[in-house]
Amino acid sequence: MRATISHATSSLVALVLVVALLAGRSAGEQIAAPEASVQPAGAITGHADVIDGDTLAIDGVRIRLEGIDAPEAGQGCGRAHAGTWACGAKAAGALARLADGKSIRCEQRGLDKYGRTLGVCFAGERDLNAWMVRQGHAWAFVKYSTRYLKEEAAARSEKLGIWQGEALPPWEYRARRWASVEEKAPDGCAIKGNVTARGKIYHMPWSPWYAQIRMSQDRGRRWFCTEAEAVAAGWRPVNVN
Repeated sequence: MRATISHATSSLVALVLVVALLAGRSAGEQIAAPEASVQPAGAITGHADVIDGDTLAIDGVRIRLEGIDAPEAGQGCGRAHAGTWACGAKAAGALARLADGKSIRCEQRGLDKYGRTLGVCFAGERDLNAWMVRQGHAWAFVKYSTRYLKEEAAARSEKLGIWQGEALPPWEYRARRWASVEEKAPDGCAIKGNVTARGKIYHMPWSPWYAQIRMSQDRGRRWFCTEAEAVAAGWRPVNVN
């Protein structure tokens, strides 16, 4: 009887040791495992390619900076005293310099009416959306968000960037450019799909190269009514930076 109890006790001890060993191993594996990159829900992180002053792309995902509207690439703005300056190109360049060589994190805020991802993007702790408005490179897009009104007010009071002289808000600039070409475009579809050595690229009427593109179907070029239609057909937006 004593031998039986002793044997049972030994078996029980062995079982406890095995469980403890397995538990320790599991804990050890959890500690030793690489720590996962914890991101806010829906965040997109990586190297960013700047498309224009308020749009970038990370791993093929095109992200529109929410709450701001930068001048278009071909747009000029008035200087403080006389003449104009390339405010659209400057805005794209400023965003590109800010994002260059950094890991950019964009917190998704849904989709816009064109199907583009909306996001608030950061380089480290710096809010890129806020910085662009604060430096006078973009307007607060109050039609959709009032988040950056404080930054806009500060830039305006210091006459930075677009606030140094007369400047047409980009939403008005786009409307005028579209209206100027809509009647001549087939069925009012004014987006030009171009085919180049770099691939299929579409141009909005406010693209700096829009007027230079001669539409010829034998070269594979075609018209689009919306950006969503162009993207679905395999075209990508022109990168103005």
